[in-house]
Amino acid sequence: MRARIKHLEVASEMAIYGSMKTTIDIPENDLAEAMLHTKARTKTEAVSMAVAEYNRRQRLAKLADKMGTFKDMMTRTDLRKMREVH
Repeated sequence: MRARIKHLEVASEMAIYGSMKTTIDIPENDLAEAMLHTKARTKTEAVSMAVAEYNRRQRLAKLADKMGTFKDMMTRTDLRKMREVH
């Protein structure tokens, strides 16, 4: 029962604030590099941006799996030849 109550507390906090606090261990040099790449002002912002980017890439990968492959995709050479003709 306590686990269910804890889950409800977390869900309620996320519904109210849109985020939740947590404690994680991240190597300092990795976090510093992430802050440079994201131009984040705070560690929280850098982690949030990194998680959002990871999630975006996962969604794109799932979409790409559903789309399949293009067997007859035009190459750069094909495009160049087509442009030269017209």
